[in-house]
Amino acid sequence: MGDRLEASALVAGHGDEVRARLQRCVAALQRMVDGGWFAGHEDTVGMEVEFDLVDPLGRPRLINDAVLARLGRADMQHELGQFNIELNMDPRRLQGRVLHELERDLADVFDTSRAGIERLGARLVAVGMLPTLSAEQLTVERISDNPRYALLCRRMRAARHRPFRVRILDGCEPVEFTTDSVAPEAAATSLQLHLRVPPERFAAYYNAAQMIAGAQVAVAANSPYLLARQVWQETRITLLEQLLDTRRRREARAGAPARVRLGDRWVDGPVELFDDLVRLFPPLFPTLDAEDPDAALQAGCAPGLGELRLHNGTVWRWNRPVYDVQHGCPQLRIENRVLPSGPTAVDMVANAAFYYGLVRAIADSDPAPWRRIPFAVAERDLHRAARAGLAAQLCWLGGDHPIDRLTREVLLPAAAAGLNAWGVAADDRDRYLGVIEARVRCGRTGTVWQTETLRYLEEHGLQRIPALREMTRRYAEHARAGAPVHEWPVR
Repeated sequence: MGDRLEASALVAGHGDEVRARLQRCVAALQRMVDGGWFAGHEDTVGMEVEFDLVDPLGRPRLINDAVLARLGRADMQHELGQFNIELNMDPRRLQGRVLHELERDLADVFDTSRAGIERLGARLVAVGMLPTLSAEQLTVERISDNPRYALLCRRMRAARHRPFRVRILDGCEPVEFTTDSVAPEAAATSLQLHLRVPPERFAAYYNAAQMIAGAQVAVAANSPYLLARQVWQETRITLLEQLLDTRRRREARAGAPARVRLGDRWVDGPVELFDDLVRLFPPLFPTLDAEDPDAALQAGCAPGLGELRLHNGTVWRWNRPVYDVQHGCPQLRIENRVLPSGPTAVDMVANAAFYYGLVRAIADSDPAPWRRIPFAVAERDLHRAARAGLAAQLCWLGGDHPIDRLTREVLLPAAAAGLNAWGVAADDRDRYLGVIEARVRCGRTGTVWQTETLRYLEEHGLQRIPALREMTRRYAEHARAGAPVHEWPVR
């Protein structure tokens, strides 16, 4: 989301023309799918990792400009908060030692960044929600120096017509607040997994990703704290669904969809998702590019569909369809967005292995397993998992099961079969799925480590705020050592 966008790029008073252009973009995409424009498909994956910056005492460090300047990496950019940065890893073929290569490259980012940014009094931390954030660090004055973010805050506030409200009363400790901007979104950092898919297989992979979202969140939860309160096991989910809701009251009452959601049905292909995007959501960033998509197609060139891609970036589906053009070749991807960042490189690659393997196994199943359950069950299970983590009961093909047993007995064997089908090396398959198995067996996700450690610190005399700082400091130290979170000591 970090590309620069100036307010001068928006077109005012051309609503009908913008909507017509978006509809033409969708029609162009349909012609490309029908016309075989995606014939050069390769099975590739990519990762985006969002990080927080903290000082040696675990407090937020609001210096992402200085950190990015010091690192000088083309693959790193700003994220929303001044304490956030994002890493975009190069796509690679999903085969062989790809998982090992992802871990190596991600660990190298931690290692090579360390010396440079420590001189600035900062450390990189991968955590779903930074436990030490306070309300004063989640204001519009603390967003990054990128006009796109200030513009997003203004446009979303104008669309909603009233302050944003977050109300989470069913967690361990209740949280309720109102805000005039979406700046608190900066509290949530994620691991985003990309999977390139051919159009004829898009629906199978997309529905599979929707079906397993709850299981992903349950085994990877790492976001228990918001404004010093312990809330859900994966609080990011409910925070973003509430905070980024631009609907006015009458729209919500009428059942208009929210901008952050899992979805409302199983799909039959990629184009219908982009059609929904245009039909259901007014563009926050109305633009009209110089490129005419029809003229580009007639000239034999893959159109950029810039208006559609920009609009897609302001609707935050937990599994987002992506159209892109790289080296002149169009491609379709699924961007999986449900996972929190962290805790370590090996943990994040293990979460990726679980996703890529499981989504392949389910997509290859016949008959399609998602046809056997209502879509509403998948959405319900996402929220069950986000609230309860490894204590959740999730539905699988007709019945509810404890997630720990379901993962060990059903999902991990399926993920292993899926990685085999991709051609992933057996050693990598066993190493990374073994991390998930051990995490589930001992019951220690990132969230569990955080909450157990904080409880220990408070029982030994620290008040909540100093305990959160000390817990975050320890989190950063353990993450630096690189062992997966289930091996971290609590005391």
